[in-house]
Amino acid sequence: MLSPSSPQYTKNRLLAALPEAELERLKPNLELVHLPLGDVLCESGGRLSYVYFPTSSIISLHYILENGASSEIAGVGNEGMLGVSLFMGGDTTPSWATVQTGGDAYRMKAGIMVQAFNAGGPVQRLLLRYAQALITQISQTAVCNRHHTIEQQLSRWLLLTLDRLNSQELIMTQELIASMLGVRREGITEAAGRLQQAGIIRYRRGHITVLDREGLHAHVCECYDVVKKEFERLVREIRKQ
Repeated sequence: MLSPSSPQYTKNRLLAALPEAELERLKPNLELVHLPLGDVLCESGGRLSYVYFPTSSIISLHYILENGASSEIAGVGNEGMLGVSLFMGGDTTPSWATVQTGGDAYRMKAGIMVQAFNAGGPVQRLLLRYAQALITQISQTAVCNRHHTIEQQLSRWLLLTLDRLNSQELIMTQELIASMLGVRREGITEAAGRLQQAGIIRYRRGHITVLDREGLHAHVCECYDVVKKEFERLVREIRKQ
């Protein structure tokens, strides 16, 4: 088992935000696991057996309609955790949780996480603040999908994904991105084409390389900064306590 000072723990920003004494208490219950691409961690209406703190993986929370169409409502990467419903009183959610980008994560048995939350203190405060940040992300995604262009939505999604990775390259098909955003593939093709013509990204056979991050940020709507700043604010305040 890794020690609290190991870089692996600090690769998840929620775990890194905990006081060392709190992390020390959680350490024996944290298990480093690999999450394969496409793995379903929770189905609609299901209850998680584990909570997950991604380090290099990204988990997509999405809703699937009766006709099979789907749309992502939030993403969870190294800034957060999967399992908020367990300590918010609902136990289950109508969304699915699927591994969008394969990689590693720490997992903990759900019951142990609930006990740590119910004990109060820094763990409870941190998780409640993260829940607020996640709600902000979900709300802003709904606003963005309703009022902003596909190019702006794609730019937002790319930037949020890059924030969770240590690479400027994403392995992602246009079909999958279209499914995430709940739009037609043709719309993603046109938007990606414009970004590529502007020299901001390079797209080839399911690989997207961001060449100009500042240029991408210039194309994004305000939704990206709203989500990012809210998370930074909440984590910064928990560190002051």
